[in-house]
Amino acid sequence: MELHALALTAAGIVGGATAVIHGVLTQKLMVRPVGVLAVEGRLSLTIRRIVPMLLQYSTFSWLLCGLALVWAAGQGAEVRLAVGLLAGGQYLFAAVGNAWGTRGKHPGWMLMAVAVGLIEYGVSGG
Repeated sequence: MELHALALTAAGIVGGATAVIHGVLTQKLMVRPVGVLAVEGRLSLTIRRIVPMLLQYSTFSWLLCGLALVWAAGQGAEVRLAVGLLAGGQYLFAAVGNAWGTRGKHPGWMLMAVAVGLIEYGVSGG
């Protein structure tokens, strides 16, 4: 496998693994407490249903982007670029938002920034 394709594959693995870890922690630290509030009668059933989906949307998106990057590594330059722009945009937004929101005290932004750098290199090699 050539180096640029390997970089896209690595970006997909980093982004996908970050998504899985994010999903587990989000479920444990955010979704479950919301469920407790709902059981206590502090939240409506509608909110109880939609909050977990909203909190896990980024997890789902990042995981799909990771899988798409791994797939795109074996495709042509146009596909690599299209997938790289889509996934890179998702991961860049995550990196900036996480760094800003946690004031840089959370490793998630660093992992997503690494993935963005790998994507940039991966799509530059046509």
